[in-house]
This record gives sequence, C-alpha cells and structure tokens, in this order.
Amino acid sequence: MGYRKNLRIVCGNLKDKGSLIKTVLSSKPHKSAVRCVILRATTHGSSSPPSNHRIAAVISLGLESKTEACSCIQALMDRLHSTSDVLVALKCLYTIHNIIGKGFFILKDQLSMYEYFGGRNFLKLLTFRDGLDPETREMSKWVRWYAAILEQNLVVSEVLGCHLYSKRAKNVIGKEKDNISSSLNSDLLNDIHALVEFACQVGDLPDSLHLQRKSLVYEIVRSVGEDYRLVQREIGTRVAELEARMMSLSSSEWTQFLNSLTKFEDCKEGISLLFRNRNRNDELWDLVKETKAKLVAVMKDRGNDGKRTLVVRLLQRTSRAS
Repeated sequence: MGYRKNLRIVCGNLKDKGSLIKTVLSSKPHKSAVRCVILRATTHGSSSPPSNHRIAAVISLGLESKTEACSCIQALMDRLHSTSDVLVALKCLYTIHNIIGKGFFILKDQLSMYEYFGGRNFLKLLTFRDGLDPETREMSKWVRWYAAILEQNLVVSEVLGCHLYSKRAKNVIGKEKDNISSSLNSDLLNDIHALVEFACQVGDLPDSLHLQRKSLVYEIVRSVGEDYRLVQREIGTRVAELEARMMSLSSSEWTQFLNSLTKFEDCKEGISLLFRNRNRNDELWDLVKETKAKLVAVMKDRGNDGKRTLVVRLLQRTSRAS
C-alpha cells in the first residue's frame, strides 16, 4: 500500500512538471502564465496546504483585468474537475476558499458566475472518490464536505447581499445592525435559514476526525472555523431582532423561525466535535434556547386563544339558532 502511494507521488510530481512545461510552451502566453500559477498552488504529493506566497500569487491574478480573473477561475475549475487525486482536490478547494475570503471583487464575481449557472452544487464534487487506499477514501469525504461548505458560503453571501468577510470592520458592523432593524421579518427569516444551512453543513462532518493531524486538513478546518464564527454572529443578531419582534410574527413565520432554531440546535453536537469546544459561543446557544422556549409558549397561548374564540363563536351560533 505504501509502495502504491509513493509511486503515485512520483508520478504526480512528474505529471505536474510535464503540465508546467506544456503550459509554458503554449501558444497562448497570457493563459499559460495563469495556469502555471494555479498548477504551482495545487501540486500533487504534499499533504501541506499551499504556501502563503502561492495563494497570494493566485489572488493577485484578479488585479489586472476581468479577462485575467476569468482565466484564473477557469483554470482552477479545470484543475479541480479533471483530478481524481484527493490532495489536489483539497488544495483547489482551499484556494477557492482563499479567493472567497481574500480575493478582489473581480475574482469573487467570476466565481459567483459559476454558482449562478451551475446551481447549488456548482463545484460538482458530490460523487468525488479517490480509491487508491482506505485513507484516500476517507479523505474523499473531506473533499465532499469542504465543497458543500464553500457552495453554501456563496449561497449565504448571495442571500445576505455581501460576502461574510466584508463585515469584519466595526463601521460595517454598525451599519449592519441598522439594516437588520429595518429589515422585513421575511428577509430576516430567509437570512437565518441560509445561515443555519451553513452551520448544518459544518456539523455534517466526516467521521475520520483523526485526519486533522494532516496539516492540509487541519488548515481547512481552521479556515472553516473562521467562517463559522462569522456565521454565529450573523445568526445571533437576527435571532435577537426577531425575538424582539416575536408578537408581530405571523403563524407561518413562527413555524419557520422555530424550525430554523431547532435545526440549528440539532447540528450543535457535530460542530462541537469538529472544533473541540472552540467557537463555543455559549451566549448564542443560550439565546437560541430561550427564544425557542418563548416561541413555543407564545404559540401555545395563541392556540388556546384560538380554541376559546372558536367555542365562543359556536355558542353564539347555538343561541341564535334557538
């Protein structure tokens, strides 16, 4: 088994060098330069994440022009969809994650085009499987898990109207609170639904947690943890706002709100296992628990009020008939 893996590493390195030579000799120097940058960031063999300078080189491709940004995303997607190597796939996804988090708008815009035309599962990795050995089969689960999280990350950005990472500045956070207070109930409920779906994807983790000992998987989990911390904040502000508006919610809105809170609580165990009590945010979980209890109590009271109203109407009809 070790021999097969070592042979793959050697073959993969040779394949990378061959691809680089072929790309350099291409008749399209502009596109070939972009592809070289992508190839160097997503090499075979090493289980370490791409270095900072390799990621920076990819992100810088969005500086010059829309054409270059388009070539960058196209080359990255081609690399991702043509590989059956779990390490190359994870490095491609990690590079995409960095584009989402640190890339310039023009790069993010080109990436969003794939989501727009490709739908919810635009990364097309639902069936990815590297069958070299038991470990690569287990790591394939991490590829599918990570891809689903990145896809939901872009869904969240679309629903919220901006990328999660653009909300880090204090002045933006202040404006965000003003926007939330003036948002419709339906908009806040849709936001919460998308954010909870992200949390559920995080909590639906592979059972091979021991693979976090590999530096690439460890770095991926750390990066996802940063996203989840931002999602927690967004959920918290919206839950608090809807709690204050609870009496103005319709019955259908109550049901939607309660379902989202229940779903969020259901993924708590998986999230805790993944982050080992990091990013706990006990205040958020307490808020969710208290809000859920209030919702149930109010719904019960309204239900009793409805029954009393129905009885009164029946009595009135009976008295008229007599």
